Amino acid sequence: MKNVYFLSDAHLGSLAIQHRRTQERRLVRFLDSIKYKASAIYLLGDMFDFWNEYKYVVPKGFTRFLGKLSELTDMGVEVHYFTGNHDLWTYGYLEKECGVILHRKEITTEIGDKVFYLAHGDGLGDPDPMFRLLRKVFHNRICQRLLNFLHPYWGMGLGLNWAKHSRLKRKDGKETPFLGEEKEYLVVYTKAYMQSHPDIDYYIYGHRHIELDLSLSKKVRMFILGDWISQFTYVVFDGEHIFLEQYIEGESHP
Repeated sequence: MKNVYFLSDAHLGSLAIQHRRTQERRLVRFLDSIKYKASAIYLLGDMFDFWNEYKYVVPKGFTRFLGKLSELTDMGVEVHYFTGNHDLWTYGYLEKECGVILHRKEITTEIGDKVFYLAHGDGLGDPDPMFRLLRKVFHNRICQRLLNFLHPYWGMGLGLNWAKHSRLKRKDGKETPFLGEEKEYLVVYTKAYMQSHPDIDYYIYGHRHIELDLSLSKKVRMFILGDWISQFTYVVFDGEHIFLEQYIEGESHP
């Protein structure tokens, strides 16, 4: 079988990221480098720092990335797009214009002879009450409609500046390092979930912006995908083996 790729968290368009166009081009070059090797690509959320579709308007920019998604799907590559906590306000454009398969929540799926549990990761075991409250607000259909009553100039400005403020609140704008198995909430969630779902081989998440390849048993491995802001990491499955890799331009990649 051809390879299957998993990546997440590019946060394209972020006002907190310098050289945003360079970042987008790097992501597009990676996608171009794998287009003949891939049977499917899973984008596990937050590919945009803020994405909100209006009935007749979509966000400005991202033309290279959106064009590459369209090229991939036109070639017959399955592109699965998971909404994250930054890009959940999508209402059909990505599916109709770019041909992606959209997922609004976690899924369990068979790839080859392995079973995968795939999710962006937000809301899965996160103990932060403020984040859980905001997540409910963001997913509320009434609140989504109220956002779309705003002119795109104000709606997009609000979303992008909120996302920028959220990132800059962190020390040096970076994610908290790995907290250890007992405190890392996605690890805690996965250990509990696997007890009642023994058929799952691999758990793959985005959201946390850390690189993690963790064996939870002789059978089960868990991955957190890092990001496409500074780490440029991804997971690749070739039907038999699975690897966490880093994209370095000019080098050969699986």
